[in-house]
Formats: sequence, C-alpha cells, structure tokens
Amino acid sequence: MRVGVVGGGISGAAISRAVEARGCSVTQLSRSTGFDVLRDDATAALAGADVIIEATGRFTTSRRAATQFFTGSTRAIGRVAGATGAHHVLLSIVNCMRPEVQGYGYFAGKTAQEAVARSVSPHLTIVRSTQWFEFARQNLERMRFGPVALVPGMTIAPVALDAVAAVIADVVVGERSAREVEVAGPDTTTLWTMTKALPGPGVIPVLLPIPGRMGRAFRGGVLLPAREIEIVGPGFRDWITET
Repeated sequence: MRVGVVGGGISGAAISRAVEARGCSVTQLSRSTGFDVLRDDATAALAGADVIIEATGRFTTSRRAATQFFTGSTRAIGRVAGATGAHHVLLSIVNCMRPEVQGYGYFAGKTAQEAVARSVSPHLTIVRSTQWFEFARQNLERMRFGPVALVPGMTIAPVALDAVAAVIADVVVGERSAREVEVAGPDTTTLWTMTKALPGPGVIPVLLPIPGRMGRAFRGGVLLPAREIEIVGPGFRDWITET
C-alpha cells in the first residue's frame, strides 16, 4: 500500500513511522521537503497514493489565517482524493467544533477544515485526538517572550502522539473502518501541571488565565473528551519518565 503523509514536524514523523511499521510505502511531504500544499501540484506529488493522510499545521491564533490555511490544504488534498479514489485521512482535534472555543482561531480553522473535508472527499476518515503530551513543550516555544513563556489555563486529557499515530495506522490498513475516530489519554490534568513537570524547560513559565467565556471554558474542561471515548497510550508521567 502506498501512503502519502502531508505534514511535517513531530506529527508527520510519528505518523510516517507508524504507517511504515505496518509495511506500507510512505512518502512524507511538507514545507521542509520542499512541498507547499497551498501552492504546489498536490496531484503530481501524490500520484499513486492509495491513502493520503492530512496532518498539516500552521500555528496561528488568527481565525482568518487558520481558516484560509486549513481549508486550502483540505481542498488541495480533496481534489486529489476525488480524482484518484484515494482514502483521505484527516487528523483533527477532539471538541474543536464546540461553540465555546470558536473564538480561538486555530480551533475555528480546524472546524472549517472538517466541514470542507466532508464536502470534497468521497472516502474520508477523521481521526480526532486530544492534545498531545508534546503540546506542553510546543507551547513554551510558541508563547515565549524573552526569558518567560505564557501557559494558558486549560484542563485537558493529553495523549501520546505515538499512540495517536498507531490509531491512524490502523485506519490506513483497514483495521478501523469508522468514518470518525476519537481518542484521548488516560488522565485529566492541566497544561500548567504538565509544563511544571517538564525537565529543563529553559524558560520561566507564567500561568495565563484567558479572560472571558472562552477562558472559563478552557479551564472548565471544554476540551475534555466524552466518557465513552477510546483511551490509548500511557499516562503523562509514565511517558515523561520514559522520554
């Protein structure tokens, strides 16, 4: 089976490893490999792919920028999937479509992306996960201002990225056939607690209570999964000890 993974960074790498471990031939495309999903010829780049995994990402809090990027990415992938019959697998976020979080541009963009994917891809699977364990370190890098980094107040059920990648690999090889798959980690915690547990953060973390309705929703657990959601992977403390 030939699989195209569109997206770089830690997610693209983890997914590529998991899919290759199932015996598939994987081509990973991202800006780091010279491929821009919004500008380059996706049909040519993904020719022959039986499955296309869309794990693109661009950090922004702007609703307009996030929506333009994510919907543009999905339209490009959808055109290929529609023309070739490839299975389109979209990586998304648990509860990103909740109305309480649409004021956060990234989630608004992901919500729009899911809607576009359903309209353009005839063979689509959406895999949603809660925030990855790696999110704590990523946030410090993204929210750094000199010697300090801001840590938004949010309650989450984080999950190991490798466990999410293994679920995506299940979808690719047909071991999961649901049109939508949602997974979470085993523990409920806060981003602040995770950040404090990081070894050698390199900056001084500062808790940032997000104001207003959205901030209350984040702190109150709007990103927590439903009770019936599938739990995968280790707990955060076991993961951080092993890594």
